[in-house]
Amino acid sequence: MGEVFASAPFIVGKSEPSPTDAHIPAEESLCPVISHDWVNAEYKHLVVAASDKAVAVRPGQFFNLLCPSPDAGELWLRRPQSVYRIDRAQSRIEFLYKCVGRGTRGLATLAPGDRLNVVGPLGVGFHLDPAWRNIVVLGRGVGLATLAPISQLAGAQGVGVTAILSARTPELVMAADLFGSVGTVIPVLDIDRSSDLDNVEKLLLGLIAARRADAYFTCGSNRLMQLMKRLGREHGIPGQVAMEQVMACGLGPCYVCVRTFEVNGRRELRRVCIEGPVFDLQEATGW
Repeated sequence: MGEVFASAPFIVGKSEPSPTDAHIPAEESLCPVISHDWVNAEYKHLVVAASDKAVAVRPGQFFNLLCPSPDAGELWLRRPQSVYRIDRAQSRIEFLYKCVGRGTRGLATLAPGDRLNVVGPLGVGFHLDPAWRNIVVLGRGVGLATLAPISQLAGAQGVGVTAILSARTPELVMAADLFGSVGTVIPVLDIDRSSDLDNVEKLLLGLIAARRADAYFTCGSNRLMQLMKRLGREHGIPGQVAMEQVMACGLGPCYVCVRTFEVNGRRELRRVCIEGPVFDLQEATGW
């Protein structure tokens, strides 16, 4: 009685770290919900207490969440969710997500004091080259949440950040305050057509001319990714893209998340969960 099996999750606030698995970077853990609030009519902000391994997550990595069911049916698969903010001082991680399906609708039912079962951190994250002094992040919708941690990291290292945030309306420009705390925010909107590709291209070209674009980071929009990819190729600017993809296991064996990439002139298949979700911008072909 009371024996802990290898498959038992780490319970944040109760379990003790095991020295025998210290070399394993990811784990299943039960994380107490600290807060869970609606940001607007579509998005919720979830804050959970996390284990030491969880808060070691790198920008661009993700967690596989075991969401409660929103109805009488079962949810058979976890939902991948990129981390929005990492608070290592308080051992907390944050998620910003859009309620669009049964998984996220179930996730939205969690209240403070409940526990969320997570597996992670998983995948390959973003990286910063020490030579870069100014970066540009360009995202749309929930993709903005994925770009927040790399912007935080860049700001902490003294790297200039220009964040071009694309959304339908001003209310859906997610995390503008977070991006504004580390750099310059430029919202582009559908409602006034400032999000049109021609205008976004002008903004990017202006940043290139001002020498404020040493590297590109993008997530959340195929058309914006293709624009950054073209400008990066034409002007010799390296870039990284975080791919959004349906996953089943999040660990590699199922091959559900395979996408096509162009590598050294040849097309090859890669799993978003293992080889990504962050990829070289010039190798990505799109969603």
